Amino acid sequence: MAESCCAMPYQPIENYGIVGNMRTVALISTEGSVDWFCFPRFDSPSVFGALLDSRQGGRFTIAPKPRAASHQQSYRAETNVLITRFLSPDGTGEVIDFMPVPAPGTKGECRLIRRVQATRGTVAWRLECQPAFNYGRDAHRTEITAQGAAFYSPTLNLSLATRVPLHQQGSGVAAEFVLEEGQVSTFVLEELPEPPARAASITSRPEGETDALLAQTVAYWHRWIGKCNYAGRWREMVHRSALALELLAYEPTGAVVAAPTTSLPERIGGERNWDYRCSWMRDSAFTVYALLRIGLTDEADRFMNWLESRCNEIEPDGSLQTVYGIDGRRLLTEETLSHWEGYRSSRPVRIGNAASRQLQLDIYGELMDAAYLYNKYGSPVSSELWGGLRRLLDWVAKNWQRQDNGIWEVRGGQQHFVYSKMMCWVALDRGLRLAAKRSLPADLDQWLKARDAIYEQILTQGWNARRRAFVQSYGSNALDASCLVMPLVFFMSPNDPKMLSTLDAICRPLPHGGLLSDGMVYRYNSDETKDGLEAGEGAFNMCTFWLVEALTRAGRTDPARLEQARLLFEKMLAQANHLGLYSEEAGPCGEALGNFPQALTHLALITAAVNLDRALDE
Repeated sequence: MAESCCAMPYQPIENYGIVGNMRTVALISTEGSVDWFCFPRFDSPSVFGALLDSRQGGRFTIAPKPRAASHQQSYRAETNVLITRFLSPDGTGEVIDFMPVPAPGTKGECRLIRRVQATRGTVAWRLECQPAFNYGRDAHRTEITAQGAAFYSPTLNLSLATRVPLHQQGSGVAAEFVLEEGQVSTFVLEELPEPPARAASITSRPEGETDALLAQTVAYWHRWIGKCNYAGRWREMVHRSALALELLAYEPTGAVVAAPTTSLPERIGGERNWDYRCSWMRDSAFTVYALLRIGLTDEADRFMNWLESRCNEIEPDGSLQTVYGIDGRRLLTEETLSHWEGYRSSRPVRIGNAASRQLQLDIYGELMDAAYLYNKYGSPVSSELWGGLRRLLDWVAKNWQRQDNGIWEVRGGQQHFVYSKMMCWVALDRGLRLAAKRSLPADLDQWLKARDAIYEQILTQGWNARRRAFVQSYGSNALDASCLVMPLVFFMSPNDPKMLSTLDAICRPLPHGGLLSDGMVYRYNSDETKDGLEAGEGAFNMCTFWLVEALTRAGRTDPARLEQARLLFEKMLAQANHLGLYSEEAGPCGEALGNFPQALTHLALITAAVNLDRALDE
């Protein structure tokens, strides 16, 4: 496709907010530009992809002309309705972005609504809408009508409905318009019916209709977050994390995407760029756990249904796949978009994820822990689900001694990762507990022997006497932040001398052999750990929250560690962007790195907040 005539410098990753409808999301910058939007699903090809190629990716910008003196961005309280404000001496205006949520179980209409208004004085606005269909690979035709514009591509047709006169600019459209104080203009982007219905079907919606949709969307989110029972010290951040997680859910199936973006780099200019628009078993299991902790049991039901569906699709050998498409598909072929330069020249840009074919033994522990907690705090597991879980546990008991790729999905060869072994222990332990609690049929002797053998092996082969710490894999000298999960899943007592020694080792500064840098935790030292990729990445936000929770548990008998946990947690809250959102990683200057926003980070924040609150209250 032709290069965009509205190319702009790349915005920092943290300069974005998201709106969505539980089918897809749009990333909108503080400059008023939609720079990432896959339509109509999370994993659909992008329509606006300037986030990954500023010249060819396409964007949809609405902003004052001339440029405003300053801008602000916030969510309407307790909602996922985004407000971007532009302030200047002559006037103040705002763009309200939202996506109406279809009724559960329905396909519904996928609409991005942008409501523009002047709130003080007179504001001149400039609009540019330059789609780039199918990751910028498909050419399209543009038609202008009295009701807006239509864009026709080989695979998708979109309309932009508005009463503002548009003119064609390249293969997109543009407009300039002036709003006096109190005046409003609305722009609705949605799918056009298939031909022969053409541009004549564009409907310019009355302002009253879009006002009603806005009110309905606000009411929907207020009702939804009203079910959350968390009322602790960090209520606003926990609520924002829960609201963000709900946007990352694909309502038709109950899947949760790891993040709504692909290929945002873990190091600027580096190759650690992955597609997170799919659903990991791990993320779904953690989601069940986190939502149960804050009273969102209906939502936990949805994610548990997703996990149950996957348990009904067990591989012939009795194992599970690691990651699935949001519709449950198994084939996630990884390919490179070589025509895109990547965010700030960070190549390659990948779609699909080869991790779907990896062996990651830890997923069984996360799945069984979620099932155990769901049975305890949600609803009793069904006989059908238990049948699937029982088969999986039989497989774990026979296969836990295998090497795997681990939670970090290394591409440098399989190893005996300590975290993977520990989560196999969790799987068998929770299976034994659940079977006993419900008097369910199980091969208890086989599971018990395997569980105890794993425990003994980790304590002998996963412990490094020289480092005085549990390490990444058997025979390794490298620390790994995943060992922080040991007390969280009750594998180790939080005050066990080996666990406290591991905590102390991880808390040493990175240059002195630890994993801590200015209050943030690296998952491992990529300079000393060969993971099959070039070294260099940011601190891992989820791991920092894991450290907070491990210190919190140790702090029940050690006030100094509890105080350290609180200080680290409050420091991490300041690492969120202006909207309370987190990417996967943080750079040395606090900049966001990796895909954004990331589900695992917000899940870890919720559980850390709940446990820290409880410990401080005690």
